[in-house]
Amino acid sequence: MSNFPEMRLRRLRRSEALRALIRETKVDVGDLIYPIFVVEGNKKKQGITSMPGQYRFSCDLLPKEVEDIAKLGIPAVILFGIPKKKDEVGSQAYHSKGVIQQAIRAIKKATPELVVITDVCLCEYTSHGHCGVVVNVDVDNDKTLELLAKTALSHAQAGADMIAPSDMMDGRVKAIRQALDGNGFQNIPIMAYAAKYASGFYGPFREAAESTPQFGDRRSYQMDPPNWREALREVEQDIAEGADIVMVKPALPYLDVIRKVRDTFNYPLAAYSVSGEYAMVKAAAQQGWLDEKRIVLEMLTAIKRAGADIIITYYAKEAARWL
Repeated sequence: MSNFPEMRLRRLRRSEALRALIRETKVDVGDLIYPIFVVEGNKKKQGITSMPGQYRFSCDLLPKEVEDIAKLGIPAVILFGIPKKKDEVGSQAYHSKGVIQQAIRAIKKATPELVVITDVCLCEYTSHGHCGVVVNVDVDNDKTLELLAKTALSHAQAGADMIAPSDMMDGRVKAIRQALDGNGFQNIPIMAYAAKYASGFYGPFREAAESTPQFGDRRSYQMDPPNWREALREVEQDIAEGADIVMVKPALPYLDVIRKVRDTFNYPLAAYSVSGEYAMVKAAAQQGWLDEKRIVLEMLTAIKRAGADIIITYYAKEAARWL
């Protein structure tokens, strides 16, 4: 029963100081991870048409970029590589001198304090654009595990601080954990893309990473969007296999899943605000239809309020300045 006028909830909304005093959810720059796309070559800074303000960098330009990121207080980056040569088994993904392996070394030399996370998947490296070894027009789960483990190990050997498998093969966290532990990298954590959905929000990323499948789609291994109970099974399995952090991807269309995972598991939880989320806001802002700063901070707050501890976002640099 209301006891108005004695209780007036608006009393604590009268000024920004009062609102800040009782604010329940706060986004901090320390919560953010910034994605970086890396290409082979020199002096390359290539704009991405569907993601204005985002670029592909060659390794020689990374030191300046990551120094600026570190100065903003952003604690970590996650790397995605685009090789010159692709083949059926994505061999450049686990080559000791591959584009990501070189990028790791360049970043750790320039900014040793910056946490370098590497995405582990084969889609950017395969000629067919799928996330694993294709056999009879399907991705062979078990044959892919060995290559994912090799890729993760090569990243650790190059100096990566954290491994983030995004392929959605069954058993890949266990395979990677065993490979790392068996080679003296037992202290390298794994951030698993545990509940990664087959989403239409990935379109701009596929342009950026040149990873569009050449046939079919990824619905046989990425999750079906209507399912949330299955997401809990995926998260539970990845934790059992040795994941240190679990992730839900995408973020904004799956806030309910983030909340379900947070309420079910007492584990660090990341959410990936993906390329489509970024592109929609950026396009609307460029048309003057939205207040970009206000919308972005509201989105990040919603993701944090849903239960995420960590947010991967292409808006990390802008958000760091705004916050």
